[in-house]
Amino acid sequence: MSAEGPPLDRLTRRLAETPAVFLDEPRIRKRGQVDLAAVACDLLLAVGGTLPSPRQAGSLRPGGLVERNRARLALVCCWLLYDDWFHGRAALGDPIHALLSEGLRELADLVDASHFVADAERREELVRLVLQHIGLRPAGESAHQAADRLRSLDSLERERLIREAQAREEAERARKLQAKMAEKKAREAAAKASREW
Repeated sequence: MSAEGPPLDRLTRRLAETPAVFLDEPRIRKRGQVDLAAVACDLLLAVGGTLPSPRQAGSLRPGGLVERNRARLALVCCWLLYDDWFHGRAALGDPIHALLSEGLRELADLVDASHFVADAERREELVRLVLQHIGLRPAGESAHQAADRLRSLDSLERERLIREAQAREEAERARKLQAKMAEKKAREAAAKASREW
């Protein structure tokens, strides 16, 4: 995040104004209305990048219904990145392609794409995540400030922390159960020994 990007509020406002078509059903095989690869190619040309090869364009298309939410999230990101600020910045072409083809999978597995339009915190999270992926930070923020704020909003990090806490709780329950079982076994052994006397 070494380079300064556009102002955060400009992009969060743009997300809040996402046209409904960007949340319509993505084309998956012969179903759906919106062709992610076509939208992404238009975006890449607008930022000054080169037209992806057929193989690269194919990496943008969802492989099946399991990728439906990833495709919807990628479409929302296309709308976000089609902002005038990004036009003519050819150096962003490859990072944007990488983001749209691979960079959203984990997040899309966790959060429905519509939340990144409807919820203010999720909008900020997505803007910060997208900017980070393409090597930018919000205008007026240092790299440290931008990374710190993204960490505080990060759905993936929050999910990881929840899983770690659950694992610790389960381990503690297992330890207590083992201790109770060992105590019961010791009492039974002591009772058996006293009966034998």
